[in-house]
Amino acid sequence: MWIDTHCHLDAPEFSSSLASIISAAKDKNVGAILLPAVKAADSESVRMLASQYSNEIPGLVYTLGIHPLYTNQTQESDLNLLEEQITGALVDPRFVGVGEIGLDYFVEDLDPHQQEYIFHAQLELAEQFQLPVILHVRRSQDAILKALRRRNIPGGIAHAFNGSFQQAEQFIELGFKLGFGGAATYERALQIRRLIKELPLESIVTETDAPDIPPAWLRSENLAFNEPAFMPRIARELAAIRGINESEFASRVWRNAMQVLPRWSTLCADNPNLIQIS
Repeated sequence: MWIDTHCHLDAPEFSSSLASIISAAKDKNVGAILLPAVKAADSESVRMLASQYSNEIPGLVYTLGIHPLYTNQTQESDLNLLEEQITGALVDPRFVGVGEIGLDYFVEDLDPHQQEYIFHAQLELAEQFQLPVILHVRRSQDAILKALRRRNIPGGIAHAFNGSFQQAEQFIELGFKLGFGGAATYERALQIRRLIKELPLESIVTETDAPDIPPAWLRSENLAFNEPAFMPRIARELAAIRGINESEFASRVWRNAMQVLPRWSTLCADNPNLIQIS
């Protein structure tokens, strides 16, 4: 059974065909998907989506947070709303953490000071509620590491990781797993492939970031966008880079995700429709 630790099922690209997108993922034996919110206003929609499709994907869960790409339009009231939403979601077994949060120093028109303020405020919430975080770390690894060292955050996932080996080791030391997906399917992605090959296997989790980060074959096969049904094919390529068989890889990355997101582990352990991987 496969796990996708980062998939934006609420994206506009999926809106007209979400039922078939979910069905295709189920048919490919994707049993668990994490849906990270990107705005405070998304809370109810991601919660309802996780509940609506729980029969098809028993391990479908969500996190709540404000993505750095939306920080320019974020007000103090949004942070207050997010705190209320997290407080209310604690009773929901499908709520597993804070995210997608972080810093993006690639997009030039984002105010770095506003980004940092919103990010630190959300880290405060994660620390307050002792929840793991789903991190966006584009060209911001060192700044995020510095912020994490100042707080008692119970780990999480550094999504779409593309930093150095030394930065990877520092995230791991702080209790984080590193997310890898379609970017690694490009032969020119030498640094990402090296990380997958050489990092401790227990530090790696799989993701699609669908509909974003398309795998290498997407355009050549005339596919419109990335989707969670591609997770097995992406993961098989990651396993090949790693040099292990796909069943072992599937089992290990499942356990890794459950270890770092304990509320997810509890949900899956209590669900008879999921094949337990121990």
